[in-house]
Amino acid sequence: MQLPYSARLSFKLMLVVIIAFITVQFKVILVPLYFSVLLSILMLPLANLLEKLHLPRALAALISVLIALVVISTVIYLLSAQVASFLNDIPSIKMHLAEHYQTVQHWIEQRFNISTVQQQTLLNDATANMHNSGVTYITQTVFTVTQVFVFTIFSLVYSFLILFYRHTIRNFFFAVFNRSQKTNVNAVLTGTKLVIKNYMSGLIIEMVIIATCNTIILLLIGIKYAVFLGVLTGVLNIMPFIGIYAGMIFTALVSLTTSASMGQIGWVFIGLLCIHFVDTNFIMPRIVGSRVKINALIAILGSVAGGILIGIPGVFFALPTVAILKIIFDTSEELRPWGILLGDDSESSAKKRVQKINRKLFGKKQIKPLLNQPAKKM
Repeated sequence: MQLPYSARLSFKLMLVVIIAFITVQFKVILVPLYFSVLLSILMLPLANLLEKLHLPRALAALISVLIALVVISTVIYLLSAQVASFLNDIPSIKMHLAEHYQTVQHWIEQRFNISTVQQQTLLNDATANMHNSGVTYITQTVFTVTQVFVFTIFSLVYSFLILFYRHTIRNFFFAVFNRSQKTNVNAVLTGTKLVIKNYMSGLIIEMVIIATCNTIILLLIGIKYAVFLGVLTGVLNIMPFIGIYAGMIFTALVSLTTSASMGQIGWVFIGLLCIHFVDTNFIMPRIVGSRVKINALIAILGSVAGGILIGIPGVFFALPTVAILKIIFDTSEELRPWGILLGDDSESSAKKRVQKINRKLFGKKQIKPLLNQPAKKM
């Protein structure tokens, strides 16, 4: 007997709550594992190519992981060099920050009749606890660096094992479901692989383009630490809609603490906004948007939910996760309305996307169940 829709919806919401609870409780294990899955799918074409050259599967997986390690290490080294240059100029930054602070104090005194002594007293009260917890902050920083190192090691080990046992994992999914669902499971697995590979590669390409454009603009304006700020803004641009503005604010604040003038700060905002306009209307639709269309509301909600659940990694994992969920929902008749909710296109476009995956899987032969049936109304 089929349960009413309200009961089925309640079970689905309970499942979402359980998944969120498990994610929070076991995020130390799940975050590097999920990152390894994404990284493994990105390295899968290279591993398949090496295997076609008659290399053993273990050696092909190992070479792929080592290449990924070299790329990640190079990026970390370049960013670390920029950060070291930024930290070496901390005394100069403090001096310029003190000058701006005095200017703000005089403006507040003239505008609101609050003396500098009263302002200093309020500031001391607000920062009293920060001095007492300095050791705690240092300890947390060291612990964070240790976590990053452990995260990297475990992610690479997981990636190697996922590449090595990928056929076993695929057979596991086929064994879990009934034989009648084999075709649909194959479509979901292949569609998920295509989405992650294309979507993640598109995000990386977009990030490189935006970081390069931001760096060039900042260099032309004459902003100090242009490479560091340009790359950081490009990375933050992965976060939908709020990343670019967070990057602009951070760039403006850092520029204010250097010898940059207010005119240069204005040009920073104008230049980064122009790049953001070109990215939103031309780069992202062609490189990323063609992979999977996710509406703005779901993208923002997913990033916020990911940040609340597992912190900064959740913000970056939100978009590929929503993309995977959408391809799964589009493949299932019962879940197709949720796929429509996640996307910004029509149901017919969702059907065309799934049929495109099926053509890659089976050529002209289409999957008859699910794809040719209308979605159930909510």
